[in-house]
Amino acid sequence: MTGVSDRCRVFRELHQSGCFVLPNPWDAGSARLLAQLGFAALATTSSGFAWSLGKADNHVTLPEALSHFRAITQAVDLPVNADFERGFATEPAAVAANVAAATETGIAGLSIEDSTGDASSPLFDFALAVDRIRAARRAIDDSGTGILLTGRSEGFIAGRPDIGETVRRLTAYAEAGADCLYAPGIRREADITAVVRAVAPKPVNVLVGNDFSTVAELAALGVRRISVGGALARAAWTAFLVAAKEIADRGTFTSLARATPMFDLDESFKPE
Repeated sequence: MTGVSDRCRVFRELHQSGCFVLPNPWDAGSARLLAQLGFAALATTSSGFAWSLGKADNHVTLPEALSHFRAITQAVDLPVNADFERGFATEPAAVAANVAAATETGIAGLSIEDSTGDASSPLFDFALAVDRIRAARRAIDDSGTGILLTGRSEGFIAGRPDIGETVRRLTAYAEAGADCLYAPGIRREADITAVVRAVAPKPVNVLVGNDFSTVAELAALGVRRISVGGALARAAWTAFLVAAKEIADRGTFTSLARATPMFDLDESFKPE
């Protein structure tokens, strides 16, 4: 499976039944290792990628994001979903133009958020948010790629944890053309179930950034897709910081003894 059309087809098929995990690499190397572990598809992470550049989340430029999507899709022979943040624009026309550019990077899926980045007004006005999804839908359809569109409502991680408003928005995004719906930050079974039922039969993605649930438990609630966002990147940075702080503070190196051997990593990255 190497062609973009094949990746898009497989990615859509994954959403039709069951429940699958969509882990989030932050560079080509982490993408290749996840592919070797047998995952069926991958997703980029805006935060993980930003940290790899020494930036905070949501501070990556559009050209940097597009280049990153190309790097990940070229590193693996799997469908890749792009974390396209808020579309790198506010107005629907600009979102559409940016989505059109993203469709040329080899991705099989793309998500659009409704967060503004403004703490005083963290979500786009409802009507504008829906129009942004419609614009992304049109751009994807015009591309003829079959890329899967995910509509995200960010209230639970942007300071507006209102399940009623979240359901209202996700339902509207589904009607506006989103193929998959996603509300990062929801954890209660009742909230997850409410979203799944509201947008059915369209699939729902749930973010798991800690151990609040399992694949089996989420599958039983009707969740089709599970992603981990920046959690794998955070786990890697945690190990890095533990080892580096030990060296800086104590002058000892015991953490390095627990690291994966260089030979094993080298073998993982040798040409097949």
